[in-house]
Amino acid sequence: MSIIEEINVFLPTNDYIFKRIFGRVGNEIITKGLLNAILDTKVEKVELDQNTILEKDIYDDKIGILDIKATLNNNVICDIEMQMVNQPSLDHRLLFYWSKLYASNMKQGDKYSALKKTIIILFANFKLKNLNQVPKGHTTWQLREKEFSKILLTDVCEIHIIELPKLKRLTNQKNQSIQEKMLLQWMNFLLTPKELEGSDMEKNEALKKAMEEYEDIQKDEHERYLAFLRMKHILDTEAIREGGFEEGIEKGKKEKQIEIAKKMLQNNIDLELIIHCTGLIREEIQELKP
Repeated sequence: MSIIEEINVFLPTNDYIFKRIFGRVGNEIITKGLLNAILDTKVEKVELDQNTILEKDIYDDKIGILDIKATLNNNVICDIEMQMVNQPSLDHRLLFYWSKLYASNMKQGDKYSALKKTIIILFANFKLKNLNQVPKGHTTWQLREKEFSKILLTDVCEIHIIELPKLKRLTNQKNQSIQEKMLLQWMNFLLTPKELEGSDMEKNEALKKAMEEYEDIQKDEHERYLAFLRMKHILDTEAIREGGFEEGIEKGKKEKQIEIAKKMLQNNIDLELIIHCTGLIREEIQELKP
């Protein structure tokens, strides 16, 4: 199975769409609903970072990570990230990114006690190799003593890793807590939004609003095009990493163009736009139609 088959261009797992839904100022109720399904602390207030996605940066491939920064309950720094494909040294990058975020909230002249608790939340649309022996899909990492693991050195460091494939496998597990059921609802929204039951949204206002936002994005051809550009950039980067620069660019280029065109046809994208995005000629695209 190719990467393009594993990643649907227009699902909420596309990190552009993910940030549009959960990171857009005005959507705080959606973000709060998601966070309350993940964190042990009740989130009453969410302040989203004002920095928006710049379309020019997407066109120019200048965006590395489309993460969401937020302040929770006025005193906790939180960063939420969706990763579509596995990347080398992901664990090291998480710690590096946490340390930068933790240190950045200290201003000149502040005491160390002014540093705020900092939380990193990673959604992974894949399984992490070094967590193969951990069956649960949501793991929480903190600074604890090796032998006396119940003793926490400090609560300022907290990293959550959510492996969506593992959560999907545990959907029908019995004796789930209310929070676990909420997280599974959000997982279903991220992976299979079209299959989400109306009863779930009736009981979860944040989930309902997330679905409304997602449907608005689906109806907007320009938004869909930006989501496509984002996915294309990530796939190109992955191809280069796996096969070396020259070989990675050429490897499977035609196959990837065809797979992208198929996905765009399935989502009723305009033919001229497909030609522009994939580089295929009209006759090649016509042959791909079911």
